[in-house]
Amino acid sequence: MNDHGDDFGTWCGDAGSATAHRTEEEWLGVARYVRHAANKLLPHPLPLCLPGEPQQCGRAAQQHVLAWGAVLKAAAQHVIEDASPAPAHAHYTGHTLYQRSLAELRGQSVTPGNPDNAKG
Repeated sequence: MNDHGDDFGTWCGDAGSATAHRTEEEWLGVARYVRHAANKLLPHPLPLCLPGEPQQCGRAAQQHVLAWGAVLKAAAQHVIEDASPAPAHAHYTGHTLYQRSLAELRGQSVTPGNPDNAKG
């Protein structure tokens, strides 16, 4: 898996986001968490190509977060489909429950790796 979403800039331009304010070090931490989670579900591990790693590819950590986040989302959907006893279950779980969870996360300030996230 070497797709890092390099075609993104040509797809929708290179517009910055007001929600994407993190340091490169913070993005690196998030990228490692996302890669670790994806590697738990994927048949083959994602490459060690983050900045400073043996196979570094030259792309920023934030780009890895985006690309590997998409891989993790696909892997999770595959798990849902594989575990569902019928297509309707997969659809309900992968869409309705997913949207509920997404709405809940959007209502919180969630930072991957932040121990304050566990407070409840």
